[in-house]
Amino acid sequence: MTFRILLFLVGFGLCIIGLSYIVMYMNLFVIGYNFFEYVKFIIRRIECLNLLLGIILIFISVFLKGGENELYL
Repeated sequence: MTFRILLFLVGFGLCIIGLSYIVMYMNLFVIGYNFFEYVKFIIRRIECLNLLLGIILIFISVFLKGGENELYL
């Protein structure tokens, strides 16, 4: 149970970090990037991929099979 909560919180933190970088990089539209160039730039940045990693960790923590002593709510 503690592992799942910790995994969820780490995933949530990574999602926040990745999403904040994606929003900050939206300033590229001001200097003339179109949407496809923006997406290509975002895919190549490692700090923006934290969003994807965070979502994967959240899904793992939610759908992870519980042990025999786990409280089901």
